[in-house]
Amino acid sequence: MSLTRRQVSTAALAAVPLAVAASGPAVAATPKRGARRTLFIAGDSTAAQKYADAAPETGWGMALPFFLRRDLQVANHAVNGRSSKSFVDEGRLDVILGAIRPGDLLLVQFGHNDSKTADPARYTEPWTTYQDYLRQYVDGARARGARPVLATSVERRKFDADGNTVRTHGDYPASMRAFGAQEGVALLDIEALSLALWQKLGVEETKKYFNWTASEQDNTHFNPPGAIAVARLIAGELLHRRVLAPRDVRRLDDEIPESWITWPNV
Repeated sequence: MSLTRRQVSTAALAAVPLAVAASGPAVAATPKRGARRTLFIAGDSTAAQKYADAAPETGWGMALPFFLRRDLQVANHAVNGRSSKSFVDEGRLDVILGAIRPGDLLLVQFGHNDSKTADPARYTEPWTTYQDYLRQYVDGARARGARPVLATSVERRKFDADGNTVRTHGDYPASMRAFGAQEGVALLDIEALSLALWQKLGVEETKKYFNWTASEQDNTHFNPPGAIAVARLIAGELLHRRVLAPRDVRRLDDEIPESWITWPNV
């Protein structure tokens, strides 16, 4: 389910505080076989829905449905420029928690913008406030019978002089890994997997996966091949970590045509 730019903005602005969940242990509900579920994405520009004025820039959330069964919908709430903090402060997590249902999934990927030390609206410290905000996503999903899933930030395209990939996210991925282990949350290590993929592809070939155009050399955001490649990693990890069953995924080894990516006007 793709959310239009207007729907994403209107929902966040209209968000109101949610009632406190009933006390007692929070356990993710086991979905009935054949029941329709939704996978909600909370994240930043690397995952977000892009529109016609941004093409060919493509968020991996736009490609994820190609790898999931039709009865598992994707509600992509990721928005450009958001951190774990600003997403919450703008009411966007409240919107998700108002819609999420028992058996649904909440996939959380933040870190790119949490490191903006000059911007207090977005900055979080990796080992304290970053984990505090992640806890709001995890606890909010669990309180509603949904399952939270953490994903370390997909890596940028950066190589050293010897052609080796370079990490760019500081302590945020390590902090998320530690938090996930502490809280018993399924974690997709997309930072590690994307680093390995960029290393395999190499300096020149990776340009074909990022938003490199005649006027822009963007080493953070993806074009259709890059978004498809990252979505494939995510779907594969959802299966590998037993978040999803084999019946929930499809096309993991198939070529996905770039033409399947579309950019709505609004």
